[in-house]
Amino acid sequence: MANEQKERIGIVGCGRMGFSMLKHLIKNGYSVTVCDLSAEALKRAADAGAKTAASPAALAKQCDFVILGVGYTDEVNAVVYGKDGLLENLAKGAIIAVSSTTSPYVVQEIAAAGKPKDIGVLDAPICRGRFAADEGTLLALVGGEPDVVERGRAVYGTFCSDYAHLGSVGHGQVGKTMNNLLLWVNAVGLIEAGRLAETTGIDLVKLRDALMMSSGASDALKEWDMISFTWALKDMQVVAEMTDKAGLSLPVTGAIKELVKEARRIKASNPPNWTGKGPTKYS
Repeated sequence: MANEQKERIGIVGCGRMGFSMLKHLIKNGYSVTVCDLSAEALKRAADAGAKTAASPAALAKQCDFVILGVGYTDEVNAVVYGKDGLLENLAKGAIIAVSSTTSPYVVQEIAAAGKPKDIGVLDAPICRGRFAADEGTLLALVGGEPDVVERGRAVYGTFCSDYAHLGSVGHGQVGKTMNNLLLWVNAVGLIEAGRLAETTGIDLVKLRDALMMSSGASDALKEWDMISFTWALKDMQVVAEMTDKAGLSLPVTGAIKELVKEARRIKASNPPNWTGKGPTKYS
């Protein structure tokens, strides 16, 4: 049974990650309400013990602490703003926790809009992927006012083993964006390094084992089989927005933004066989 002293949690966007978060929250005694466009996702959530809501507005009326897990910035804005959005319907003192990966400026705008209504914003994108979500070992990169960050700590502690407060609202998204930029730099580099190494006839699995003991080691190399580049272009578009806003010329970053487009196709069809589990040659 849920402890009445705990936050009443809402999750908007209960896909692969959100559903794992939901299960950990329920296991830890939280009352959870879910809103999702997918009837299948709602049924799965209900079967796991969650309540369901037909709209963000309906969810907002039942919750004190709402986690956003939708995929894209336009979805974040659609959920937050307008007559049927969270800001219009949450009670004073509620918190919107943005765990979607979006631009720092988006969460800052939400915080500014929420301030007159006494609605706090926890900027809390998460890292480590779906298997860490299953295990409850995600990393939250957090930005926000100290009191909001502290309210979020117990909630996120149900599915995160690490909770890093990086600064004010927006800094959580900055942390996630820099994390992802470095991931895609490494992942693109591994395609090119693998392509070059394969021309010599070297055993890539043995090479990978050696690199993992050396300065060429990276999480991208360690988790090569799980890297799909699915969200890479979206991530790099956020990087580009930040670069343009700062007036910086970052040529390597610009090149990675273009290279991830082709990298997704390569990784899906004929990537370097770093782990010995896939095709060994490029077409």
